[in-house]
Amino acid sequence: MTFFIKTKIFADNNSRSNLIKSKILKLIKTNKIKRMNIIIVVGGDGFMLKILKKLYMLKKPFYGINSGNYGFLMNRFSNENFIKNLKTSRIIKIHPLQMSVKTKSDQLKKSIAVNEISILRQSKQASSIFITSNKKNIIKNLISDGVLVSTPAGSTAYNLSVHGPILNLDSKKLAVTPISPFRPRRWRGAIISDKSKIMIKNLDINKRPISAVADNFEVRNAKIITIQSNKKIIFELLYDKNNSLYKKIKIEQVRKETSNN
Repeated sequence: MTFFIKTKIFADNNSRSNLIKSKILKLIKTNKIKRMNIIIVVGGDGFMLKILKKLYMLKKPFYGINSGNYGFLMNRFSNENFIKNLKTSRIIKIHPLQMSVKTKSDQLKKSIAVNEISILRQSKQASSIFITSNKKNIIKNLISDGVLVSTPAGSTAYNLSVHGPILNLDSKKLAVTPISPFRPRRWRGAIISDKSKIMIKNLDINKRPISAVADNFEVRNAKIITIQSNKKIIFELLYDKNNSLYKKIKIEQVRKETSNN
């Protein structure tokens, strides 16, 4: 990528993030938000998702630096190689999911999700939901703790934790993965085109309430949820040359295969 040393730093409010931020400020100068060419985000994946949603309309690339645990969307910080890593970083472009939720009271609420949209039971009762893709049935009645719709970028997050498939970043697919399915007990979900329009309907809204969560934005008492990729929104993520998102996904695929042997 062409390198411009015009940046703005957003750091999560913790000691580790603030320490990294202070080290970066000794290496580069920051600019006003209107003049920046790169947005540097210091924190974990959750903080990165928050900043992505807040600032994506600026149409600037995001360079994440991990101060949390794994940091799948982030890079490792190296005080010695920071400038070099930033200069040689490569852009990965991803699209979010768009969620529209009609609630029990007929309110319409919308949000986007980078990783996944989670449909979760809201009470002690299991959810009972009907799922279609482009008006074709995926499953008529899934009784479970819920279901996930995941992007390739998010397929190694919550989706993997509930035994969903890991999708290649360029697969142009979405994963629909059940959470603790009770009926049908052995349904493992579906992999569908990212051009699909998914509809999820609560079949028993009074007895079995559900919530819809786009990454970390929750809508309770959901009645009908529609989900599809939003191709009009593009997130540009910068990764160190030898630690791209493609590579991270490949590593997770190998780990999953090894653990199943």
